[in-house]
Amino acid sequence: MDAETAHTVTLSGLRMAEKLGILPLVAGSRISDPVTVMGLQFPNRVGLAAGMDKEANTYAAFGQLGFGFVEVGTLTPRPQPGNPKPRLFRCIPQQAIINHMGINNPGVDEGVENIRRTSGFQGVLGVNISKNKVTPNSEAHQDYLACLRAVWDVADYVAINFSCPNVPNLQDLAKADSAADLLSLLKSEQANLSNDTGRYVPLVMKVSPDMSEQQITELAQVFQDCQLDGLICTNTTTTREGVEGHPAAKESGGMSGKPLYNRANETLEAFAQALNGSIPIIGVGGITTPEDAVAKIKAGASLVQLYSGFIYHGPPLVKGAAAAIRDYFSA
Repeated sequence: MDAETAHTVTLSGLRMAEKLGILPLVAGSRISDPVTVMGLQFPNRVGLAAGMDKEANTYAAFGQLGFGFVEVGTLTPRPQPGNPKPRLFRCIPQQAIINHMGINNPGVDEGVENIRRTSGFQGVLGVNISKNKVTPNSEAHQDYLACLRAVWDVADYVAINFSCPNVPNLQDLAKADSAADLLSLLKSEQANLSNDTGRYVPLVMKVSPDMSEQQITELAQVFQDCQLDGLICTNTTTTREGVEGHPAAKESGGMSGKPLYNRANETLEAFAQALNGSIPIIGVGGITTPEDAVAKIKAGASLVQLYSGFIYHGPPLVKGAAAAIRDYFSA
C-alpha cells in the first residue's frame, strides 16, 4: 500500500479501536515512570513526535498504546494542503522514511477544535506550530504568534518548528539573529498569555540535525539568553547517509529513521554540552530499540520521542523503551 494511504488508514483504525476500547488489549498497560520536566508531570519519558497526528485527532489512541506524551501537528495558521503526492516513501531495509509532505494540516483552528473534541487522553499534550508556506520569513513571527495564541488553552507545551526541510527557506529562521528575534517575541507573548490566563505553557524549539558546530554554539547561547523552556533534538535530515542506492533516496525532503540515529545523537550531545543542563532536551531521531532510547538519555536527553521506529516496530517499542529508561534510572 502507498505509504501515505497506509498512514491514513492506520490512524482511522486507531481512532475506531480507541472508541471501541480495545487498544489496551493490544498494547497492555502503560509503563509507569513519572517524571517532572519543564514543570510538567510526564507519566513516562517516551513520547510520540510531531508529524504522526497532523490533524490532532488521534492522540488519545496513541496514548493508549503506551506513550507518556504525544506531540500533535505541525499546525499552521491557515489550512495547508502540502506538496504534491506522492510525498512519503519507505526505505524498509534501512528502517528509514523520506518525506516531503510540506506541513500538510487542517489549520490551527480546526486542530484546536479536534483537541477540544477529544477526551480520554491521559498524558502530556504538546502542540507543534509553524508558519504557512506562503508567509514570507519577514512576516513569520505573525504566524507563530497567531498559532501560539490559538493553542494556548489546549496545549501542555508548544513546540516551535523552524527546522522542517520541506518548507522553502524555513530553516533560515534558525540562524542565530533570526532565532533570537523570533524567540524573544514568542517569550514576550508567552508572558502576556500566562499573566492573562493564570497558566504557564512551556515553549520548546525543534532543531535540525544538519547544523555546524558554530551554528549549534550560537543557537545554544540564544536559547539560554531567551530562557527557552525546552529543546527538541532533532528534526529530519536532508542527507541520505545510510540509504544510498535505495530508489527513494533520490526523493527530496527530510529523512527519519535508523540512518538518522548517529547524526541526531551528535547534535543532541553537542547541545547538551553547550547548554550544560540549563535547558531540558527531548531526544528524537533514529530510535529503533530500547537501547537506542537509553542512549539518548545518556547523551543528555530528559525525554525521548519516537516516530519512524514506532512505524516499523509498533507498540512493543514504546513499552520496551519506557521500561529500559525506567530501569536505567532505578539501577
